[in-house]
Amino acid sequence: MAFVMDPLEAIDIEGDTTFVLMLAAQERGHGLWYVDPADLGVDARGAVATARPVTLRREQGNHASVGEPSHVALDEAFDVVWQRKDPPVDGEFIVATQILGLCSKALVLNRPAGILAANEKLYALNFPDLMPETLVAHEIPRLLEFLDSLGGEMIVKPLDGRGGEGIFHVTRDDRNLNSILEQSTRFGERRVMAQRYLPDIRIGDKRILLLEGEPLGALLRVPAESEVRANLHVGGKAAPGILDDTDRMIIERVAPWIRRDGLFFVGIDVIGGKLTEINVTSPTGIQEMNAFDGARYEVAVIEAVEAQLA
Repeated sequence: MAFVMDPLEAIDIEGDTTFVLMLAAQERGHGLWYVDPADLGVDARGAVATARPVTLRREQGNHASVGEPSHVALDEAFDVVWQRKDPPVDGEFIVATQILGLCSKALVLNRPAGILAANEKLYALNFPDLMPETLVAHEIPRLLEFLDSLGGEMIVKPLDGRGGEGIFHVTRDDRNLNSILEQSTRFGERRVMAQRYLPDIRIGDKRILLLEGEPLGALLRVPAESEVRANLHVGGKAAPGILDDTDRMIIERVAPWIRRDGLFFVGIDVIGGKLTEINVTSPTGIQEMNAFDGARYEVAVIEAVEAQLA
């Protein structure tokens, strides 16, 4: 298995989902290789990469031994290629994903065409009735008009962000409102997503991990008192997530699309019974879920990959 991902030496082994997926694969006898997205290319053999064999251990600061690099054709060298590069989904991310789409034999997870079609903010708009009121626009007057229609309170976020970066909770009486919208839209040149503010964010943002369209588990991320964002790396606290009837209804609606688009491992975000995002690039949460019930959800993911290969 090859993992196209962010720098291996910089990952947080106590929280990173890619790390435990790799560790579970290693424990089950699979060879592991690390690929920097910048080292992907194409030649007469098709999609190629400079890949390095790795051995992992759960020792912070000494968690990976990396071997000598080899220049290989992905279809010849690997059975599975994981695309686990974190956003932003910029030009380099798109090109790397398009190169992985040239693989004809190796199983690429998630399917590159599915990733390219599923912007993590816009993909959820295939289900507008499941979402809070939403506007995607770059014109500041339109955003202000939408804000007024919501009663003077909304969330604004970039379409290509990650981990809560660039998310603002804006209100009509904020003297910084125009400045915030100018920065968010780059003075009207970049589209953003605006949504009704959901007070239930104080209870938590529920991350539900889906494996082949079926719920693997859930995690509640509760924002710090001084924050509107629930992301764990900005101070959100993890709590057990319990699926309710609304969650299951959302999953039932979303699952056929996810399966159709080859989105093998996905994280959906639900606040107050409303779908807000569908995360398809490198969804996280497995280690936090493991900590609450002692399970090893990553093993189920690798078993599902093995079943696909079989």
